[in-house]
Amino acid sequence: MILFLAARPVTAPPVRPAPRRRRARLHPPARFRPLAPYRRIFAVPGTRAFTAANLLARLPMGMLSISAVLMIAGSRGSYALAGAVTATGLAATALAGPWTARLIDRYGQSRIAVPATALATLGSLSLLLCVHYGAPDWTLFASYAATATTPNTGGMSRARWAHLFRDDPAARHTANSFEQAADELCFLLGPLLATLLCTALFPEAGTAVAAALLLTGVLLFAAQRRTEPPVAARAAHASARSPLRLPGLPPLLSTFLCTGAIFGSLEVVTLAYADTHGIRSAGGALLALQAAGSGAAGLLYGLLRPTARPDRRFLVCTAAMAALMLLPLLTAATGSPAALAAALLLAGMATAPTMVTGMGLVQSRTPPGQLNEGMTLAVTALLGGIAAGSAGGGWAVEHLAGTGAAYGVPAAAAALALTVTLRAGRRPHRP
Repeated sequence: MILFLAARPVTAPPVRPAPRRRRARLHPPARFRPLAPYRRIFAVPGTRAFTAANLLARLPMGMLSISAVLMIAGSRGSYALAGAVTATGLAATALAGPWTARLIDRYGQSRIAVPATALATLGSLSLLLCVHYGAPDWTLFASYAATATTPNTGGMSRARWAHLFRDDPAARHTANSFEQAADELCFLLGPLLATLLCTALFPEAGTAVAAALLLTGVLLFAAQRRTEPPVAARAAHASARSPLRLPGLPPLLSTFLCTGAIFGSLEVVTLAYADTHGIRSAGGALLALQAAGSGAAGLLYGLLRPTARPDRRFLVCTAAMAALMLLPLLTAATGSPAALAAALLLAGMATAPTMVTGMGLVQSRTPPGQLNEGMTLAVTALLGGIAAGSAGGGWAVEHLAGTGAAYGVPAAAAALALTVTLRAGRRPHRP
């Protein structure tokens, strides 16, 4: 019996490999986990905190302009005036944005973003009071122009990702795709929330809530210090030339300008279309569908590992955007809001890959010490395009035969973006 018990451990070890097989089944290879790229970037400490705060600060990006349009058009009865006011504010932001970004590069995100946001919040509150108390039209232009100090919250978030994954291009691609999807999420939820507030409560509610969210989100974002990119040496700033003079960047900015015109004109034309068809409260939902298509495409694009050259991919994405942007023009002529909703959803699916690839090109062509300024120039080009598109869309709504024909403005802007990209592709540049 003693010999039998002593001999038992000798035969036990053969059953030990079984736990290894169970662990292998619990942790499948990465190729079977489609969300692994996103899990990897958010595994870095601090990334979830600054992303959540930045999303809160970015939500007003999809609220402020539509709230201003609904507030001004509802009180003054003119979409042309509303489009002109928002165009003026966006143009002022296009001028002041690069200076704000340059200060952020030089002194840090936390030191500059908070006071700049406070000034922009005061401008939004001034616009609200001027509309509410029937001030002259020129006060609306002045108040909305005062919001030009709003920092590029999306650019600051992208700068943090670029710093954290400066040696990992694949992770930067995934992070840029997520950031673009976050932008589209803000453009999806923002119009819905703004329309709900302005129609269900009172016309000024959307602007008031957007200003409060912007200030709160920037304060929380600035408090996340451990992921903030370091400030470059002042000597580097003094010797660096403007990103506008960097090879290959001006053509990209021209394409961003045309892309912004798509966004700006789509917003004004879609709101006017919903108003003329008696579904004014559904205008935000129609815009949200376009953002939903773009956001979904952006997330899927982040899971891919593109093999083609970035400039080649940018051309393909721009061509797809130009083709799909014809759908709203064709379906709006039918007079069916349901058909237009489907067209806007499909049209949005090409904008996110275009923006993701374009932002990646901007990052690759901009020195690290000027990254905020370079990306803000891209956003500035977008804002300039949005301003021109808003004014052009408002003009088309009031002067063309029917709001359906006004969808020719975003279609023309998309065709122009493709033309600019084709011309830029024929001129090789050195990185």
